[in-house]
Amino acid sequence: MTATGTGTYTPKPGAAPLPRMIAAQAALETKMLLRNGEQLLLTVVIPTLLLVLFSTVDIVDTGAGEAVDFLTPGILALAVMSTAFTGQAIATGFERRYGVLKRLASSPLPRWGLMTAKTVSVLVTEMLQVILLTVIAFALGWSPQGNPVAVLLLLVLGTAAFSGLGLLMAGTLKAEATLAAANLVFLLLLVGGGVIVPLDKFPPGAQDVLGLLPISALSDGLRDVLQHGAGMPWGDLAILAVWAVVGLAAAGKFFRWE
Repeated sequence: MTATGTGTYTPKPGAAPLPRMIAAQAALETKMLLRNGEQLLLTVVIPTLLLVLFSTVDIVDTGAGEAVDFLTPGILALAVMSTAFTGQAIATGFERRYGVLKRLASSPLPRWGLMTAKTVSVLVTEMLQVILLTVIAFALGWSPQGNPVAVLLLLVLGTAAFSGLGLLMAGTLKAEATLAAANLVFLLLLVGGGVIVPLDKFPPGAQDVLGLLPISALSDGLRDVLQHGAGMPWGDLAILAVWAVVGLAAAGKFFRWE
């Protein structure tokens, strides 16, 4: 508002600065996600339970060394997938169905700003997940090593890859189909993506195919760095980069707002 005289003001309509709009939308997206019990189950409870269960009970042969050292990188990869892909796909799919995205698209916040806000919300949620899982893993005796920069690059590219795929699914399928497909993909990749079961337990032909999946590249890359102290996992980073470019480009081209 602007002053026109002593003690009087007139409205000065107009949109807030773009960074403030994006920050406000990101805060709203994060609050909605954290208040959703189903999403919390998927993004927090399930990865935590899997980490504790398989680290303390000898169910799966994880090879030499402590089970928690093998499992923690995979569970971190699972947490990224659960938030950036499964949770985002389901939430965005139902927002699209109920017309929320259509209304937001007509607001002063541009569409790319809305997607940026959703990305920021995903990153904030993932940061909370990583902190929680790291604390639990240390309590279970985890002893990580390797380059933190490599870990950060893997997490960022993994987030980009899964976000693109999640938005592509949410923007092209009906909400009910997105719900079913996203949960099915989550379960299949949990079993066959090297998260809990090592890829070398699968037949050689299957290993070659599974190794090209984004969840496999992310979990194997994190495991190479955090468990084996490897340098920059260029091969896994390249796979994630390809998935990120293809997924985000396809989402940008085929996403339907209505």
